[in-house]
Amino acid sequence: MRGINMLRHTLQKGLILVFLVMIGATSVMGQSKVGTTGAPFLGISVGARGTAMGGAFSAVSTDVTALYYNPGGIPFIGKSQFMACHTSWLVGSKFNWVGLMLNLDGNNVIGIHFTQLDYGDEEVTTVLIPEGTGETWGASDIAVGLSYGRKLTDQFSIGGNAKYIQQSIWNESARAFALDVGLLFITNFHDMRLGMSISNFGTDLKMDGRDLLQRVDLDPEAMGNNETIVAELKTENWPLPFFFRVGLAMDVLHFGNSRVTLAMDALRPSDNTEIINLGTEISFNDWVFLRGGYKSLFRDDSEEGLTVGGGVHIAMQDMFAIEIDYTYADFGLFEHVQMISGSVTF
Repeated sequence: MRGINMLRHTLQKGLILVFLVMIGATSVMGQSKVGTTGAPFLGISVGARGTAMGGAFSAVSTDVTALYYNPGGIPFIGKSQFMACHTSWLVGSKFNWVGLMLNLDGNNVIGIHFTQLDYGDEEVTTVLIPEGTGETWGASDIAVGLSYGRKLTDQFSIGGNAKYIQQSIWNESARAFALDVGLLFITNFHDMRLGMSISNFGTDLKMDGRDLLQRVDLDPEAMGNNETIVAELKTENWPLPFFFRVGLAMDVLHFGNSRVTLAMDALRPSDNTEIINLGTEISFNDWVFLRGGYKSLFRDDSEEGLTVGGGVHIAMQDMFAIEIDYTYADFGLFEHVQMISGSVTF
């Protein structure tokens, strides 16, 4: 028992230290690295609740979307939950997320989640057939993850995801595998929560497919050689966007069954500059919720900004509830995006 307690205290102190270091690091803005990774869809916030709070959710982690923000938080949710989320994303694309977590015994939790960004279909045209060949082409991104979380103490938990990632455009596709790891620590200071997660530590993406196969003549001036050797065009490897999140959240006001929660996340991505996300949630009797936030503070060229939303929580029975949430997010030149999600807790 003494060894376990020492390990617990070491992990807790380590989490606090990393949190403070990361907050300090995010105050120094680095050089933009936009376009240096593949699969940028992995950075789209999921869940209308977390998105309405400006994406500041790694320390909140009180619904199934913790599978995305911080899998280390899922053991403290205390129940099982299913959620489906739909977003009208940029330039007519559709972003969908589905997640399921099962609380096994109060300490161990498993989960599965699916992410899709659908860019839609268009008709194939050529120079000679500008009105269309009768074929269509499309593009989409998907990610499928399996999750496990465990509560180590009544204040500390850890969790992780194993993910398969695929990007496709017409007849070409690229695949990768990645891991996420997260921690959550509930402090003794008014139950303030500290969270930390790393996301998308994995293999590179490389496009392949039948359209990369081309017939070539290696030496057009030579006679008698094979003029139709099949060659494959070589494409570059693209790393996944690696995210390092640290956050804190605390219920700053309580009045009856109502409360006000404040949250902040510091995010350091490998494909862009560091940002701060801020969010708040006001709960009225655990039935009606109002939320607001601001995303991507300190990023000069960001189109993201103000987020607002709300939701209703309907308790059907002691162990069964339904929640519907909505988010409106300002997106600068792209005007806005809207997200709706529905969840069942059981």
